[in-house]
Amino acid sequence: MLVVPKEKPVLTNLNTYYLKLDKLIEHCQGEMGAGGIFFKSATAHGAVYFDPDEILNGYFSDKNAELHGQSAVEQLMRAEFSYNFSIDIYRIPFENVSFWSSTPSAEKIYKDLSTEFTDLEGLIRKMSTEKLTGYIDILIGNRQESGMIFFAGGEIIGGSFSWGPVESVSAKASRKLLVEKTKKVGGIFQVCRIPMSAVKPSPPQDARPCRTPQNVLRMLEEFLGIIETLYNSRKDKEADFNSLIRRKFVENADRFTFLDPFAGEFDFNDRKIRFSGDADDAELTNGIIVSTKELAEDIGMQEEMRKYLASWQRKYEEKLDDLGIRMA
Repeated sequence: MLVVPKEKPVLTNLNTYYLKLDKLIEHCQGEMGAGGIFFKSATAHGAVYFDPDEILNGYFSDKNAELHGQSAVEQLMRAEFSYNFSIDIYRIPFENVSFWSSTPSAEKIYKDLSTEFTDLEGLIRKMSTEKLTGYIDILIGNRQESGMIFFAGGEIIGGSFSWGPVESVSAKASRKLLVEKTKKVGGIFQVCRIPMSAVKPSPPQDARPCRTPQNVLRMLEEFLGIIETLYNSRKDKEADFNSLIRRKFVENADRFTFLDPFAGEFDFNDRKIRFSGDADDAELTNGIIVSTKELAEDIGMQEEMRKYLASWQRKYEEKLDDLGIRMA
């Protein structure tokens, strides 16, 4: 099932007849960083999701097949002329693009719920209680406005809204606006669940159980991923990012003992965190953020870091407040 961002596309109504898709993807990675390219024709549709470094996922569907992953990307590449696709391109915030790349795997679990019988505010609470990983898709009133609310393990992690890019307004304010609009003019809701296997790979079987909720780890992985992408865009790189951040973690092991490499409690590799220690969520988050801010200061990247973390900070504003973390 393909769902399209609610914001306006950066580019719209391009045609595969005159495009080289591999070059288009490379161009978008360089110019936009992260986003999605959506394909539609009379008989097929699909999408390619990307971040600055790689193609994250693909989806293709016609009357004969439904494909995911690399096979979908390859099919879209082969089918560019035969299907005469129209293309829309959307910029997606870096911290949300992994979630978006999982949406084609979603299954509809509640269909066409109406404000005549269902209150959106109550539905949001219900999905939080049911630990939904997925989204609520909302059409408002006469369907000229719409929005989506994203969940991971029952926690709200963001959204997509027809009245503007996610970066332009906090997700919390837009959620409130969605609720107010549906109360005023009504709405229709679809609730979709994404299989956990599509969102995040299972941890190694020999790993110790992690007491830290997956949404906190995901938040920190996104944080470090943004900083790594920012660092890799610099022309004056001293070393690879993993080496620099690990060195800083070791320097701070006296303050944050879980960072001690000999303890074997914490590891960051390939943009994934493995944590099996006893530090609570606040200590883990504080240790990583403090260390990363120090590294940014060491290499003269603190102003860039503040700018590029603004969207991430808005997305996790409530969680950071709960943990007592101050980014300034």
